[in-house]
Amino acid sequence: MHTIKVKRVYEKPEAEDGVRVLVDRLWPRGLKKEALPHDYWAKEVTPSPELRTLYHRGEMPFAGFAEGYEEELNGSSGAAAFVEKCRGWLQQGDVTLLYAAKDTGKNHALVLQAWLCRQLR
Repeated sequence: MHTIKVKRVYEKPEAEDGVRVLVDRLWPRGLKKEALPHDYWAKEVTPSPELRTLYHRGEMPFAGFAEGYEEELNGSSGAAAFVEKCRGWLQQGDVTLLYAAKDTGKNHALVLQAWLCRQLR
């Protein structure tokens, strides 16, 4: 099976990206829709606005955000359907999760990547 990667939307697209999936609820700032090559916009697997707001305001540590986000994913039929889409895409090649967050070490795309890998085992 191929791999699930993460990449900022502002990085240059590459052939090795495979299926490019935007995993942000809001369209990335400063990018026109035609300027972002992507195959799918997965709004159904983004963190809830409440969870996102708490984290971005500094009212929740990243560990708490990640835990809450995984709980949301586990309870979501949309997330379950997304796992199946990923399973199909991964039979053909890699999947790249695209995100706009500035922090490359602590963001929802990394949490989603780890969650998807566990679901696909």
